[in-house]
Amino acid sequence: MTPNSQKPILFVGALTEDSIFRVSGFARGSGKFLAEVATRNAAGMASSAATAAARVGGRTALWASVGDDAAGKELIRDLQAEGVDCGFVRTVEGGKSARAIIIVDETGERWIVVDYDPVTQSPPSGLPTGDFSKFQAVMCDVRWPGAAALALDAARAAGAMAILDADVAPRDVLLDLAGRATHLIASEPGASILCDRPITPKEAVTALNDKYGVVVCVTAGGDGTYWCPAEGGAVRHVPGPKVKVVDTLAAGDVFHGTIAQALCEGQPMEDAIRFASAAAALKCTVFGGRLGAPGREETIKLMKETYHG
Repeated sequence: MTPNSQKPILFVGALTEDSIFRVSGFARGSGKFLAEVATRNAAGMASSAATAAARVGGRTALWASVGDDAAGKELIRDLQAEGVDCGFVRTVEGGKSARAIIIVDETGERWIVVDYDPVTQSPPSGLPTGDFSKFQAVMCDVRWPGAAALALDAARAAGAMAILDADVAPRDVLLDLAGRATHLIASEPGASILCDRPITPKEAVTALNDKYGVVVCVTAGGDGTYWCPAEGGAVRHVPGPKVKVVDTLAAGDVFHGTIAQALCEGQPMEDAIRFASAAAALKCTVFGGRLGAPGREETIKLMKETYHG
């Protein structure tokens, strides 16, 4: 299957206005700092993932929630400019669009403070469409759990992939959503929360596969990705490409968007992880969060250099 022939992927979850500042020495402690460079853009886990999938050739749609403020309109325009279908984005009267302040230091590490309005993020009254068979897959983050639960269930009922980005969230939220997914892709911290103890990525893959019986991936930053198929078996490891890190913000989101796209194209799981790992690594070489999501050709080039060179 080619990108042009596939059905869209529906991304569900966060849409935020990110203000990103690069600040050297921030980790040393309190004080006053001058930003070396700054940018502001539409982001959030699901939205950044949708952008990443679109940039490597995918057809993408977003189900998110914004307020009826100027920021909400601007966020939608930003993502539409990336080719993301925002027809399902909900606008809440009297709500405030989410925003985040992010500091990136000279090593590429980041500090994130997010303000979500409970009115805007209130659970949806129902699905955005009654026909989920139109989607090749659904990818949900954990920031709008009411919508994620509905979308994951609808995807499974329609025979589509139901992919969960299991990042840091309250444990009851993660437990509920994980039980609805066909593909569980967790960060190290998210996996530890799900397993209710500190755990290595390799051990987490086995524990989560034993519990849920689905495809499980646990991403481990520069150490790559650990995974196993739904039927279980030995845990496999895909190392990450080596790059000069400038900004790790949205690297996980880029991974999620591009792995969803790769799976929708019919790529085998190991190849899909390599594709997503290359895209996430390239993102880390560019400041600006989701703005660093790469295109298809450069992603394939790094993937070949890393895994087939």
